[in-house]
Amino acid sequence: MSDSIVKIALVDDEVLFRKGISFLLQREANIEILFEASNGDELISHLNNNESKPDIIIMDLKMPVLNGVEATKVIRKIFPGIKIIALTSYATKSFITNMIQVGAVAYLIKNTTPKDLINTINEVAKKGFFYNENILKTIQETISQSKSSKINLESGFLSPREIEILQLICNQKTTAEIAEELFLSPRTVEGHRNNLLLKTESRNIAGLVVYAIQNEIAVLNL
Repeated sequence: MSDSIVKIALVDDEVLFRKGISFLLQREANIEILFEASNGDELISHLNNNESKPDIIIMDLKMPVLNGVEATKVIRKIFPGIKIIALTSYATKSFITNMIQVGAVAYLIKNTTPKDLINTINEVAKKGFFYNENILKTIQETISQSKSSKINLESGFLSPREIEILQLICNQKTTAEIAEELFLSPRTVEGHRNNLLLKTESRNIAGLVVYAIQNEIAVLNL
């Protein structure tokens, strides 16, 4: 997808910050800003009233009327195909894990570099999710602190092939890369991935990563 246009919606109540991000992203040949909104309510109204939908929403967390967490919950139900990147000044573990649990596929802090933001957008467009080293570390730490969250996997719950694919997903490999590595067709990999989503009751690929860490299936390359 890196060669095609990635359509973006920006949602942030800080106008100057939002305009700055918009200016930055519009300079990228493969990125188009579809619209901007100042809160979650405005965003959902845009989505309901316009035929053209964004591929990715860049979402602040703390906003008036409807905040980013609640807006993400709504969007995951009504528009599950839209990917949400959290871009916020909140870096605490509780904010990060909560936003990921409700369906954000990437999490960035507002002091991130323009290069990191653009890279994250392109990775999400290509792979469906992207967590940098710090966020992956936070997920691991949070899960290891709540031992009760670990689920005892039944024997044979996931097949050896599914576990293999899940481990490669956790190392942020694309479907094409997994197919090449395991000598499978991309369609077969997609089939296994869909089975993983169903079996683990995960909302998206990001949920699979959390599940894998939770159950000590994947050791992430940090």
